[in-house]
This record gives sequence, structure tokens and C-alpha cells, in this order.
Amino acid sequence: MRKKQISSILLSMLLIMFLIIGLGSTVVKAKALTEEDKQEIKSIKSDLSINAKSALLMEPTSGKVIFEKNANEKLEPASVTKIMDMLLTMEALDSGKISLADKITVSENAKKMGGSSMLLDTGEVRTVEDLIKGIGIASGNDAAVAMAEYLGGTEEAFVQLMNKRAKELGMINTQFKNCTGLSQEGHYTTAYDIALMSRELLKHSNILKYTGTYMETISEGRKSPIELVNHNKLVRFFKGCDGLKTGFTNSAKYCISATSVRDGARMLAVIMGSPTYKERNKEASMLMNYGFSKYTSIDVVKKDNDIEKVNLNKAGDKFFMAKASSDLKVAVEKGKENKVTCKCVINKNKRQYKKGEKVGSCDVYIDGELRGKVDLHSDRDVKKPGILGNFKDNLKNIVNGGV
Repeated sequence: MRKKQISSILLSMLLIMFLIIGLGSTVVKAKALTEEDKQEIKSIKSDLSINAKSALLMEPTSGKVIFEKNANEKLEPASVTKIMDMLLTMEALDSGKISLADKITVSENAKKMGGSSMLLDTGEVRTVEDLIKGIGIASGNDAAVAMAEYLGGTEEAFVQLMNKRAKELGMINTQFKNCTGLSQEGHYTTAYDIALMSRELLKHSNILKYTGTYMETISEGRKSPIELVNHNKLVRFFKGCDGLKTGFTNSAKYCISATSVRDGARMLAVIMGSPTYKERNKEASMLMNYGFSKYTSIDVVKKDNDIEKVNLNKAGDKFFMAKASSDLKVAVEKGKENKVTCKCVINKNKRQYKKGEKVGSCDVYIDGELRGKVDLHSDRDVKKPGILGNFKDNLKNIVNGGV
């Protein structure tokens, strides 16, 4: 009888092993815009009167669109184009390809750019950080071209990088022809696509140190200091505003990708084709205020918190704690705070787990809709028991009357 029990256990163990190998970790995708969402947006449109050609309000942590008007209409973005310049720059910084202290020599091509400028001279040497300030604060076309030439070799090569990154982000209605946003045939994007690249830029939170600055002076190496004043007046006059980018040309009219944060909740508003800068700022403010009136922020997990105990054997003496790799806050519609749920997705295919190594994610849902996720890591080095180890555990259970 005992031999039959052991044989049965061995067969069960083998079946379980094959199932584990075949299943792997679960990947959960965010839901598309539902009919309920569309009806809600339609209702909001009756409450908000937006005169701009195109507009969008997004909660950037989840990417949820709260309001939109002609969000997929192809329009000129003017200097809002420079969000992609800043994104590629921040990605190069974070990857270690460049540093803030790197020195860049300004070319004649960069110096001669028309439109807004940080007044650079041919041959002038400025740091990467100086040029980020010139792009993010003063919207300098000269700074944008100097940075493009540094990262891409030429502006033309850099524009190819811009379009490649846009494609990767799913910006299917975007085509860049230059890095400045100056009017050029075939240079266009949409409010939705601007929101996509703005949302990606917000993942590099250090950029807000520059886009959220209203005035800055650069004096090192110059007889006459460079006085930078932010074109985005909401940084000064709208509570919590810390970016991102304005734009204007005669054909594009007034555009903006504006973001602000209050009590931990962040909103992102895009306005395109507004007739005046006052109207643009008013409508961007109105959209963000609406978002803050409907959303609040809650702490879901804290960095290094124990999220889940992951057992690797039946006895429970082989395990690791899955810990949060970062803090996670989510913006939730007011009244739905009690509908936040978390689901851990653990990679159980690994033979061993190392301390600090990514082992999965904690996915956060609000009312069944994916709104955010945080990586999980192991708190220790541990190996998964092999066939012999599992056999011993099961045999021990039999001896102890556990089967």
C-alpha cells in the first residue's frame, strides 16, 4: 500500500512539473477604452467648452483618457515637438551614454536657427545641462539643434531617431521633419500622440526640475549672462504645474502639453490649435482642474515592502519574499478608493532566485481596470528544490501522515 502511495505521488509530481514549465508568468494587458468610458467622455464634453482644435486630458500613471476632443486629428505641434528632444536626451542620460557635464560646441547651423532662442553663439561651448535648460525653459531652437547634433551627429539623423522612438511609443499619427517644431510640410502629430510621449517623458522625473523652473540665469563662460524665462506661464500661475512644453507658429497657433501635480495626483492636458495663448492656458488649466476635482491619489505600495511570500516547496521551508522595487501611487476616481485591488504576477519558471533580482510584478487594478504596476524582487538567494527534494518532502508527509 505504501509503495502505491509513493508511486502515485511521483506521477503527480511529474505532472505538476510539466504544468509549471508550460504555464510561465502571466502578462496582464490594460483594457481598451470601454463604451462606458466613451459615454463618460461624452458627458464631460457637455460640461467643458473647449475652443481649441484639439484637446486631451489624461491621468498619466495609467494612461487613462478622461477627456478628448479631436484627439487623433493630425496638426502641427510647433515647439511641443521638443518633448521628443527632451525624451531622447533623458534616455541618453539615464543609459549613461552622455552626462549632464558633457560639453557641446555650438555649430553655425544651430546658431542661425530662427524663432525662439537662448542666444547661443557659433563656437560657444555649453554643457548638456545648459542645453536642457535652454530647451525646457526658453524653448531655444538653437539649443534643440545643438543637442540634436550632439546625440545624432546631424539634425537629420536625430530626426530619424525621433521618428523611430515615436513608432516605438505607438505614436501612429506622428511624423517629425525637424527637432524644433518650425513649420515644415509633413511635420505633424496629434493630441493623443503628444500625450503618449509626454507620459513617457514624465517617467524621467528629473526633467521636471528644468521644465518647472520659471526663470534661470546662465552666466558661466559668458560676458553677458543668458536670461531664460519659461514660455509656460502656468508654471508660475497654476498650482502644482511643473511642465511640460508650449509651442506657437502662425500656422500651428498656440499649443501646450501641460502637467501638474496636487496631493500626489498628476494630470496631463494637451491643447492644440488654440487662437491665443490666454485661451490655451485657460483651457489647459480648466482641463487639469477638472481632473483634480474627479481624482485623488492613494499609496498602494512602498519601496521594499513585503508584497507576497512565494513558496517553492510543499513544506514551506524553501521560499522568498517578493518585495516592491519602488513606491507606487495611483490616481483613482473619487468614490472608487475601495475598489483598488492588487494581483502579483510571479515568474515561477526559474530554477533559482537571486537577491535583488526581478521576479515579477504587482499589478494594480481599479474596478477591474489595470492602472499601474510595480516590479517585484527577491529578498534572498534561494534555489527551487529538484525532483529529489520534492520527493523527500512528500515522503516526509507520508511518514508524518500528511497524505
